[in-house]
Amino acid sequence: MNAVAKVSRFVGGTFSLWVILFACLGFFLPEVFIHLKGYISLFLGIVMFGMGLTLSSADFREVFRRPAEVLIGVVGHYIIMPLLAYVLARVLNLPPDIAVGVILVGCCPSGTASNVMTLLSKGDVALGVSIASVSTLIAPLATPALISMLAGRWMPVDGGALIKDILMVVILPIILGVIVKTLFKKQAEASVQALPLVSTLAIVVIVAIVVGGSKSKIIESGLLIFAVVILHNVLGYLLGYLFAKLFRMNLSKRKAVLFETGMQNSGLGAALASAHFNPIAAVPSAIFSVWHNISGSLLATWFARRAEREAASDASRSA
Repeated sequence: MNAVAKVSRFVGGTFSLWVILFACLGFFLPEVFIHLKGYISLFLGIVMFGMGLTLSSADFREVFRRPAEVLIGVVGHYIIMPLLAYVLARVLNLPPDIAVGVILVGCCPSGTASNVMTLLSKGDVALGVSIASVSTLIAPLATPALISMLAGRWMPVDGGALIKDILMVVILPIILGVIVKTLFKKQAEASVQALPLVSTLAIVVIVAIVVGGSKSKIIESGLLIFAVVILHNVLGYLLGYLFAKLFRMNLSKRKAVLFETGMQNSGLGAALASAHFNPIAAVPSAIFSVWHNISGSLLATWFARRAEREAASDASRSA
């Protein structure tokens, strides 16, 4: 088990590299992955089941201890990213499928890697975990409602089907994970060591499937999608930070809100797009999955080094 834990930690710590590698494999060897398209929801369900295994009452304690701050983070997430996606789609006059794909990923709950980035940046991890948990649990209502409202301009949206899929691939696996953890606590705690490995494998395979299935469209519109995804993510970070600052949160809390705002559950975006829209609509989610892990890692490292410099400066002054 120790060997598995070591491999799992290594894979989890190099997550961005694995996403990039599998995105390239999907692009250059699409025939290896496209036959797995029907399993995207299953792979995402595995990730969500793992999330359920790690949830505890402590993750929701912050909701009751400081509900206003958690509410600010959740509301900021579901206002900023969906509206940013809609504005970018309108301003850049995106083709319908790409516009819907960008809006879809913008309406998803917080990404699974956001808490890691908050930790690396020396931000308020407890607040970040609570925001991510609440945003995920309300996704069956919030995500379909926002997609229907914002993406309906480009094509019809079946809100009921979206609710059903989110319940099946997000909420049900999380509930099962919580139940398994409750009934088999020791075994669940032991298995958590392998979760980074399992979750990473599931997410990178989803990315490879989407990229492989949309290779021709990526060649045709890849630069445009990359540009929109980068703008969406970076502006999400900026507006998330400013939104938290507006409510006079300290720097540690601002970091948590920033990452919970700018990082999306792009696996869910890819699953919903593949099931309900044209294949190209899943590409923004796949590219977002690659990009936000790169940008999040860079930003978290910058915050951490800045905090270390400030701590060293304070120590030299007091010496």
